[in-house]
Amino acid sequence: MTFNILHGATVKNDFNLDTIAGVIQSFQPDLVALQEVDFKTKRAKGYDLPTELGFRTGMVSLFARAMYYDGGEYGEAILSRYTLVGSENLDLPHLPASEPRAALVARIKTSKGNTIQFVGTHLDHLNENTDRKMQAKALIDKLGDTPYPTIIAGDLNDGAHSETLQILKTKFSKPQISEALVNTWPSDAPKRNLDHILFNRTEQWEVLDYTVHCENYASDHCVVTATLVFTP
Repeated sequence: MTFNILHGATVKNDFNLDTIAGVIQSFQPDLVALQEVDFKTKRAKGYDLPTELGFRTGMVSLFARAMYYDGGEYGEAILSRYTLVGSENLDLPHLPASEPRAALVARIKTSKGNTIQFVGTHLDHLNENTDRKMQAKALIDKLGDTPYPTIIAGDLNDGAHSETLQILKTKFSKPQISEALVNTWPSDAPKRNLDHILFNRTEQWEVLDYTVHCENYASDHCVVTATLVFTP
């Protein structure tokens, strides 16, 4: 799953973590990439959102700072149904006046002994795509030749046919099905396809399902889920 949680605010700005956790739990995902995640900021009432959502969903939580913000930190988070065997926070390049961005890498060893790499990220939001292209290239430079089967999930702030996605698609793929092209933002009347799930080693992943789920309270982004089966 990938889910931009609007720093916990909801579209009504009433800060309802139970609702956000309920949305996540309703799909029973194994792995979740969360964007717009606050860690002890004033606007998030001093809460550690990754830990709070991990507790509410019964999942392991992991946070990666992209920048210091509002008395705390702001960045990406991952929730996992399984324990982790490794993690890394990748600082992504950006122009001096732009907002810092990051990619959170988590590795999970399955019960069958396979180590899966799950990457959650949130690329630049500006209309000009200079930062997004730099960030996509950085992800390819770092992860393009990884020895692990890898999933990248997140709010990439660009469409399926954009220059940003074309850079990522030099090493990663998005399912070639109509559901993967459904718009994901804004959640009340989606106009743009911004949230994506991609993977490497296409011959080893079977896509059983790829779905966009929209509701207009928990966040201004729709939830994207995929059911993927890996065969070594």
